[in-house]
Amino acid sequence: MDVDLRLVRYFTIVAEHGNFGRAATRLHLAQPSLSRQIQRLEAQLGARLFDRSPQGSSLTDAGQAFLPRARILLQQAEQAARTARAAVQPHTLTVGCAEGLLITAWTQELRRRHPESQVRTRHLDWRDTRALTEGRVDALIAYKPLPFPTDGFRVTALHEEPRVLVTSASHPLANEKAISLRALSDEELVACVSTPVVWSTPKPLGDHPAPPQPAIDDSFEDKLELVATGHCIAIFPAGDRRAAAREDIALVPLTDTDPCEVVLVTRTDDPNPLLGSLQDIARTVPGTGSPRENSALPRPAAASPPSVATQP
Repeated sequence: MDVDLRLVRYFTIVAEHGNFGRAATRLHLAQPSLSRQIQRLEAQLGARLFDRSPQGSSLTDAGQAFLPRARILLQQAEQAARTARAAVQPHTLTVGCAEGLLITAWTQELRRRHPESQVRTRHLDWRDTRALTEGRVDALIAYKPLPFPTDGFRVTALHEEPRVLVTSASHPLANEKAISLRALSDEELVACVSTPVVWSTPKPLGDHPAPPQPAIDDSFEDKLELVATGHCIAIFPAGDRRAAAREDIALVPLTDTDPCEVVLVTRTDDPNPLLGSLQDIARTVPGTGSPRENSALPRPAAASPPSVATQP
């Protein structure tokens, strides 16, 4: 049986809206034309798919049985088309990078191994949770926890990083070679729910009262200002070097916290052959935040980082 995929798509849109008029508007078709197309599909299948009434259209038993298979058919057709295009077109790959991670060494090696391919990078704000879903990137390298559901994605562990204390350069702990988490027992630590960063609640400093608690829309730099002035501290993954460029901020290795995990996230059905090469490179080539670069930092003992509260 030859089934027209265009008609199958029309069927799923009508089923979604439950109304031929709204579905026709969505498809930019005249309603009588859409009705004729659905009738063609019903003739091809030999079964009536909709019960039509002035109130709308409802699926028949045959329509209900056909709908999930129709959606799978369209998904498989799109995947087959992507696979075919990937086989004949020059390969391209856009690699997304979450805040705090640098992937230059990995993308340079990917370009060296695949000089005929186009490799792009896109640095993403932690609030940008739909870059993979919308196809703006083909892969994402990020810290866990991930700020979006992972259904439909493949999550591959790359490596682990120790954590560091981030504090003002004048803090009493700033010149320590390494410290234990127990040294921070007087701090009220707040773990983010969508990044591995832990911030402390701002405290008064000398005669200066404590600043307000950071708001959800405050930028990373806004919060880092509170660290630089000594009003709070933070705990970062060791590979997050955004604070290292500031002379008024110190980084001190922590010795007894669980490590942070760096992962590669891709779409489950993506056939792009460059993804396998990227995964191999990210696991084996030293780069910012990789185990080899952080080998001088103390490795953490198995203990959970503190978290008396969470924030976005």
